[in-house]
Amino acid sequence: MFRHVSEIETYFAQAGSLAGRIELATQAMAGFGLTSLVYDYTPVKYAHGGELITPSYLSMRNLPRDMASIWCDEGYYQIDPVQQLAFRSSAPFVWCYRSNGRTRLNRFLGDCHAPVIDYVHDSRITSGMTVPVHLPDGACATVTGICQDAADDFEREAGEVLAAFGLFAHVMHEALQRLFDDGQRRSRGVQLTPRERECVRFSADGLSAKAISARIDRAVPTVEMHLKSAARKLGARNRAQLIARAAHYGLLT
Repeated sequence: MFRHVSEIETYFAQAGSLAGRIELATQAMAGFGLTSLVYDYTPVKYAHGGELITPSYLSMRNLPRDMASIWCDEGYYQIDPVQQLAFRSSAPFVWCYRSNGRTRLNRFLGDCHAPVIDYVHDSRITSGMTVPVHLPDGACATVTGICQDAADDFEREAGEVLAAFGLFAHVMHEALQRLFDDGQRRSRGVQLTPRERECVRFSADGLSAKAISARIDRAVPTVEMHLKSAARKLGARNRAQLIARAAHYGLLT
């Protein structure tokens, strides 16, 4: 088990690719008594309506093949209670879906989580620990280690290594984030075209459609079309709401 930041940094420096570093992280799970790994990163946690935004980067290792698609494409990510707890917490935590579990998760579970509860029981992945990594710009990553077919004393044993796992997770995230491309750094909540983003940014600076048209060398109706398209995608009813929602999704930078 790793005990120093420098050890973890040296460990991840062995691989120069994102996939390679994920593989190293997966191999390290056994040292914490874990079998599987989930890592996700989202630059914006919540949509303007309050629901969780599907992460821009998600990697699952040693888990059922259909799990990633179910979480991302069928809405399980939005109702995943571990993810919901992670976004509300700044500290690592142990979790358990079993009826005799005594973790924070057990007090949090409700009827809305039933599909996820059924899935994890069917897949025998009912126990694990999660580390939220909240970033200064509002982005968040979570590192989750899962123990398939966990023993009855998993909660106690996991508690003994939780601090070490938390340190590992934070350094792991730093090692991974350095290798993200532009797409992985961009929220999946709303997708604007480059021209739409440009027009919205100029609008946020106080420029009129006429002034924007002069700046980008396009006709005024073309600028208005881009702004209307952006507003439609963001569900904005006016310019103020358009700018506010664009800022929420990090589209003004």
